[in-house]
Order: sequence, then structure tokens, then C-alpha cells
Amino acid sequence: MSSRNAVLAEPVDAPTRILDAAARVLRVSDRRPGIAELARQAGMSRPTVYRHFADEAAVFRALWEREIRRLMAQTPRTTDDRAGLVRQVVDLADRISTHETLARTFVTEPALVARYILDRLGTGQRVLLESLRDAIGLVQAGGSIRASEPTELAAMTLLIAQSAIQSRRMIADQLPDAAWRRELARALDGYLAP
Repeated sequence: MSSRNAVLAEPVDAPTRILDAAARVLRVSDRRPGIAELARQAGMSRPTVYRHFADEAAVFRALWEREIRRLMAQTPRTTDDRAGLVRQVVDLADRISTHETLARTFVTEPALVARYILDRLGTGQRVLLESLRDAIGLVQAGGSIRASEPTELAAMTLLIAQSAIQSRRMIADQLPDAAWRRELARALDGYLAP
């Protein structure tokens, strides 16, 4: 086949290559890779990485956001009632807490994770909050979620799910996978019920 007729692969943009490199490193390492290692893994120079991300923390924040958005897209709500919303939240929490990259950041990035648990909302959390708010508003119209401000219900739903995600490994002996899913669903269902 001549080079004229060859199908050329679309080049992957630099930020995607950097995030893919970070994900690969996190899957096999218990430590945060530095910019030099990320650049090496992405096949680019350190200045190129710095052109897109201020530091390692910025890379991992962007990685979290990207993976959260991907998981949300893979976890649709099957029905527009409380049961469907609860299933969706539990499924998403399960996917986040067992995700090969995200789950490892609880080990490799405890200070970074703690910052977004204790001090401020990250972009991934804001994406989840907006999605929850919209879904709760939709489901409320059908009467299966109690009347209350959707933003407030979304915030507490996020806190409940986030706590379950963060503590899953720690409590695994007392709450194996099936029980973890069942009890999280009960907590969310009871909280949202009219």
C-alpha cells in the first residue's frame, strides 16, 4: 500500500497523552509519578507537560474529572423514578471505588484526595453534583423523591456516596461487596424517599 493510500491514525492530543500516561503509571505504582516520569511515559518533553498542566496535582485533578465523566456516561439511569436513580448512584459509586485508576489514587494521592474531601469541591465533584441535581429534579416531578431543594438533596446524596466510596476498602471485612451495594442503596433510598 502506498503512503498516499495509507490510513493515518488521528494524532492524540498532548493533554490526552499525559492523562493516559498518568493512568498507566497509577495502575502499576503506589507512588505519584513526577512530571519527568509523566513526560517520559507520554513520549514528550517536560516543558510540553507544563504547557498543559501546572504540576502533578493538576494532572491528577484532570485525570479524575475525565474518568468520572467517562464512568457517568457508562452508567445510565434505567428508569426515571427513585429506584432508578438510586441504582444509578450505587452503580456509579461501585465503578468509582473499583476503578483501576481512581481507586488507586486513594493510596497514591491521600493528601490530594483529602483536600477534595475536606477543603473544597473538585471539578469531578461539581460534575456529579450538577448531574444529581438535574436527575433529582426530574425524578421529583414524578413524586418518588421527597419535596426539597434538588441542590441540597444532591449535595447530601453526593456526601453519602462519597463516604461509601472512600471507606469501602477499610470496611470490606464487615461489608463485603454485595452488602456494601445493598446498604448504600438502602441509605440513599431512605434519604430520598417522600
